[in-house]
Amino acid sequence: MVKNMDKFEELHKEWAKVPVAKQMQMDDAKKGECICPECPTYTNCAKNAKELLFCMKGKSFMCITKKNGCLCPECPVTKEYGLKNKFFCMKGAEKAQRYEHAIWGTKMV
Repeated sequence: MVKNMDKFEELHKEWAKVPVAKQMQMDDAKKGECICPECPTYTNCAKNAKELLFCMKGKSFMCITKKNGCLCPECPVTKEYGLKNKFFCMKGAEKAQRYEHAIWGTKMV
């Protein structure tokens, strides 16, 4: 049985064909649409470290440790790429969260 891919999966498949240097340029272009700095969970530490695009880059290295709300579902990047998860700054990028859910199911600890 062939599984129909959703928007994120289709984009990710195409993304894998793009050279890494070009991927980095495309990421930089998306930073202008990122609303992470407006989120109540975003910290001054994350701002000073220039952490953005958690949905694509992964969770905060050391700056974000407490949930204070989440704007991920409202983000234009989330909508454009068909992302299903949230709290990327603490839980990791969409790809990582989907992988964990596939391995562990929806009842993650």
